[in-house]
Amino acid sequence: MQFKDYYDTLGVKPDASEADIKTAYRRLARKYHPDVSKEAGAEDRFKGINEAYEALRDPQRRAAYDQLRARGYRAGQEYQPPGGFQHPGGFEFDFGEGGEGGGFSDFFESLFGRARARGAGPERRPPDDVAQIEIDLETAYHGGAQRVRIGERTLDVKIPKGIQPGQQIRLAGQGRQGRDLRLEIGYRADPRFRVEGRNVIHALAVTPWEAALGAEIAVPTLAGEVNVRVPAGSDGGKRLRLRGRGLPGAAGQADGDQVVELVIRVPPAQTPAQENLYRQMAETFRFDPRRP
Repeated sequence: MQFKDYYDTLGVKPDASEADIKTAYRRLARKYHPDVSKEAGAEDRFKGINEAYEALRDPQRRAAYDQLRARGYRAGQEYQPPGGFQHPGGFEFDFGEGGEGGGFSDFFESLFGRARARGAGPERRPPDDVAQIEIDLETAYHGGAQRVRIGERTLDVKIPKGIQPGQQIRLAGQGRQGRDLRLEIGYRADPRFRVEGRNVIHALAVTPWEAALGAEIAVPTLAGEVNVRVPAGSDGGKRLRLRGRGLPGAAGQADGDQVVELVIRVPPAQTPAQENLYRQMAETFRFDPRRP
């Protein structure tokens, strides 16, 4: 599904006040109401305006949406919802002034759950509590139980294999006053790796002679060390790909890869003999790296 920019839909800036959002909604709703507007696509536009207002008029829904938007999502980009990590029923809420719309998109319901009409069914559930936790990359790779501290409490949480930053785990009844608690996942920094989507990048330092002559070198992966063959004549920045050694994919998606990025480290000349060796290399190779 595609990410929706609700601020853009209402024509307001992300720092708009509640009053600005309400004013923009009322103006656009009057303009595009199907009973009034003769413009093509007015009904769909009206539904989109209602959906945007329902997302932004409630401070807690707006805060949850802003957290997602802060991770770089923009209108039209592909958005992968947390899927099984979300509570299957979501939470319910009353329609406010925008209650005529309904029919909210899959994107909206993946964030906020299903909606009910005003006066239908029981009263609205209280909003979930939200907390951020960090996990090691190994935990994201293998999954399993992790003990986390939330305020004054310690909880044992089952971490799904392959969970991504920004996805959430819902713990029923573990919030304040019996609310549900949603734990938003972040990755703890790891000096060995950086993450690009589901791919894991490792910078491998090699000597000039290993790069020139080739070498077999042990490198860390999230599943343990493996030997990697550095081809002879490799340049700095060359990338070697270990298929399927990255973070596990969600259901129906491929696992990520580990990418080994070569960084050539040049030893300093600390003795006259070492300086002389570099001079001999310069005379022997006559190599100018700045020439194409």
